[in-house]
Amino acid sequence: MDYKMEELVSVAGKLAEKYTSFENTSVTYEKAEQLMGAVLYCIREEGMPGRYEVAGGGRKPAQQAYEAGLAQVGEKVKAALDLYNDLLPEFVYYENRCLYETFAKGLPEFFRRYDMKFEPQDTIITLDYPVLKDLSDYTGIDKIYEFIVCIRLEQTFFKCFPESYAVNVLKRYNNFYKEMIDNICGILFLSVFGHMLIRKPLSGQGFAGEDYLRMEEELAGLGRAELEQWMQKAAAVFVEESCGGDKKLLEYLAGSITDHAVRMKEAAGSGALGRIIL
Repeated sequence: MDYKMEELVSVAGKLAEKYTSFENTSVTYEKAEQLMGAVLYCIREEGMPGRYEVAGGGRKPAQQAYEAGLAQVGEKVKAALDLYNDLLPEFVYYENRCLYETFAKGLPEFFRRYDMKFEPQDTIITLDYPVLKDLSDYTGIDKIYEFIVCIRLEQTFFKCFPESYAVNVLKRYNNFYKEMIDNICGILFLSVFGHMLIRKPLSGQGFAGEDYLRMEEELAGLGRAELEQWMQKAAAVFVEESCGGDKKLLEYLAGSITDHAVRMKEAAGSGALGRIIL
């Protein structure tokens, strides 16, 4: 973003005039910071590579870039709300309170309170349910939109299993799974790896002591890099065979494989596979 401070101050000043309904030109320091944050947020939203370029080789004035970015914020709000409304009627949460309250109660509160004109950078809610993608660099509608996309992918993953399978895995993971604040998708994903590692059909729910011994033997023969490669291939096979080959879902799941590989190796080394693969 290549704008001088005086350009940005001018845009923020015009926004301050709208905020005060043109009745007062002065705002508090904190409000001025908030309004400047709104300007910067919208310009960043608009300022993807190449978007500053205009005819003649120049770039958009800051005011024009801000207005274009604000329009894109509005489009993203609509896209996020449309996606949310598409998911809500058949939303699966296995009676997990954290997932339900974040999605079914928290997100409507965000859409009700979100101020895209004067504070688009405010995420408003905490998004307590942890998804498999790191969203720490996102704020405002960008974070909410990415979160809903993650939830959509997890919903697709949940539908790859009979509900009874998922509930049994969650019960074995934590008797109080309805109250836990863990990512459900990751728990089921590790269970799938356990089945594939010892070539046990998913219909054979649960693992016995000899199953974990077989897993430990298989894992002992794989370095971490080799395990990650195997997990990438196994995930691709599972998504292709059980989830309709959804490439976005595979990309989402694959983003967690490094962490899962570390957990599996550490658990195998300490005899604790039964705590994470159920």
